Amino acid sequence: QVQLVESGGGSVQAGNSLRLSCTISSRNTLDYFAIGWFRQAPGKQREGVSCIGRSDDATDYVDSVKGRFTISRDVARNTVYLEMNSLNPEDTALYYCAAQNIRGTTWCPTNPTLYTYWGQGTQVTVSA
Repeated sequence: QVQLVESGGGSVQAGNSLRLSCTISSRNTLDYFAIGWFRQAPGKQREGVSCIGRSDDATDYVDSVKGRFTISRDVARNTVYLEMNSLNPEDTALYYCAAQNIRGTTWCPTNPTLYTYWGQGTQVTVSA
């Protein structure tokens, strides 16, 4: 069984930063999973924000966050982080992390339909 818990959300003004954490409880370490961060704003579809594969340099980002967000992982803590800088009101959403067993590749998907395990989400609100 795999459980994910997000934390670190909050309310900030535009231009500020937040760091989200996703801690994974599993009999396997992070090296077995691709981890994705997703967000869903009211009335919008869930979109992939970033992901990290079975290697620290196997990352991907949606164009709207490139240069502002950084994903990283701490294998010893089974935790993945999303550092979010220069936040703007368009980043307001409920942020989820998700995990998927990936074998034979370090690639990570940003398509939410490819992930099996999900956390409950943490709210990020950015005011102008």
